Amino acid sequence: MKLSHFCLLAAAGMASVVSFTGCDSGKSYADLLTEETHAVNYYLANHRVVNEIPADTVFEYGEDAPYYRIDEDSNLYMQVINPGTPDNKVEDDELIYFRYTRYNLKYYFDTDLMVGSGNSDNLNVQATSFRFGNTMLSSASAYGMGIQEPLKYLGVDCEVNLVVKSQLGPTDDIAAVVPYMYNLRYFRQPY
Repeated sequence: MKLSHFCLLAAAGMASVVSFTGCDSGKSYADLLTEETHAVNYYLANHRVVNEIPADTVFEYGEDAPYYRIDEDSNLYMQVINPGTPDNKVEDDELIYFRYTRYNLKYYFDTDLMVGSGNSDNLNVQATSFRFGNTMLSSASAYGMGIQEPLKYLGVDCEVNLVVKSQLGPTDDIAAVVPYMYNLRYFRQPY
């Protein structure tokens, strides 16, 4: 009897913790998605946007290049800084290293400040990696599948700016509904 009473009290305690920590911001998931869209649109409003990939997959590139919408759901936009070597294409399950700086676009929307984090500027931090197209490894969810998309079109030695909505980002960003702009450089060897 005492054990069942203890279990009942423990269950009631857990229920109260869940109710207090569930939605502390009072915002629904739909509200968070709307905020994400506003933040991405705010960032892209300062850039030229092309709503499709060029038919010949020859992208304009450089700091003034447009952002190309990569997917039909508008979750991914790519600006090609350097297209890399055209015949230097990635193969399925190939180990690819990358260096990145990412910028929280919700923070940018709220403050007008682009504050980056990542491993691009610190060579003491190892390059991160993924196996191209392999969704079974933890690296796929750790960084999201969005960062692999540019390699479907460009050489492994490319550099891009990539706007990634939470649905194609890391698992933590999906839950928090946080969009990021990544500057990404890809390599076959760690650097």
